Amino acid sequence: MIFLIFTYKRRHLAMDKNIEEFLQAHNNFLPIRYSYWNIKKITANFKHKLGQGGYGYVYKGTLRSGNEVAIKILKQSKAPGEDFISEVATIGRIHHVNVVQLIGFCFEGSKQALVYDLMSNGSLDKHIFIKEGDKSLDYKKIYEITLGVARGIDYLHRGCDMQILHFDIKPHNILLDKNFVPKVSDFGLAKLYPIDHSIVSLTTARGTLGYMAPELFYKNIGGVSHKADVYSFGMLLMEMAGRRKNVNANAERSSQIYFPLWVYEQVSEESFEAEVVEEEKKVIKKMIIVALWCIQLNPDHRPSMGKVLEMLEGDIGELQMPSKPLIYPPDALVNNDEAEMELETFSSSSITSIISPSFPSEDANDV
Repeated sequence: MIFLIFTYKRRHLAMDKNIEEFLQAHNNFLPIRYSYWNIKKITANFKHKLGQGGYGYVYKGTLRSGNEVAIKILKQSKAPGEDFISEVATIGRIHHVNVVQLIGFCFEGSKQALVYDLMSNGSLDKHIFIKEGDKSLDYKKIYEITLGVARGIDYLHRGCDMQILHFDIKPHNILLDKNFVPKVSDFGLAKLYPIDHSIVSLTTARGTLGYMAPELFYKNIGGVSHKADVYSFGMLLMEMAGRRKNVNANAERSSQIYFPLWVYEQVSEESFEAEVVEEEKKVIKKMIIVALWCIQLNPDHRPSMGKVLEMLEGDIGELQMPSKPLIYPPDALVNNDEAEMELETFSSSSITSIISPSFPSEDANDV
């Protein structure tokens, strides 16, 4: 027991030292540093909890200026300090209308917190995964949000001095301000890479099941790059267009459970609801076609986020339907029976990974 306690303390002291060295080295671009006493005062001693997840808790707070903020209190993880450094290192240098703004942070040993602007309309999942009868956003607003998210991700890939790969694009990590302007958030899994690095190295897969790019599982289809975020955006885009989660546990056939296959069939057969007006139908179809390009199995066949923006902003008449989406490499399975089994297995694991709408999300299924 004494040995274990000593090892635990030594590991945490080493991590604390690493974080302090990081904060000192990057002090030129970091936001405001708050004491834990300040954090307690801003949140009125953690009076109003907004939500919780695998990372910890989020509380509402008010600065002396009167501005409302959301404060994420990070809990101790298997890799203490990594999420903190990842968020501060990435989001601390970002200033873009479609990326959440980090106002400040707190680091006092095990007490770690991140201070953000409060997004009064919560996360995107609340507005696209709604119950029947609830008020929903119209297709024009959904389309505007789509463009905003795409611009935010494109900025992460090309707009900074370092390439930032998010690795966890999903509706729960897209926050909406009072005017429904989308902000990409939650950079706990993000990684920084030089701009000229097309392929990056990862020791483990990262992200949320249902949104993770297949190259994170199948090493023989291509290396991991910014195209992993493109895939995740494609899954998000289909959910926004279809107003449903990307798996359906109650479907009769596995091809209906795997959302991209169902969407592909709907677009190919022009199977839109009768009450959908022509203008709305064009926008939805455009979003779905772009999404299908984004989720191509081979990363080389997916467009960059810059190209995605061009496609979304362009004429639908110039878009071509991509090939039918595959869930696994053609040579990964031997016959149709095995293919059906693989699809069912994937669907079952994905179903368990769907996160119930909350703000912020429950991130228990992040890998």
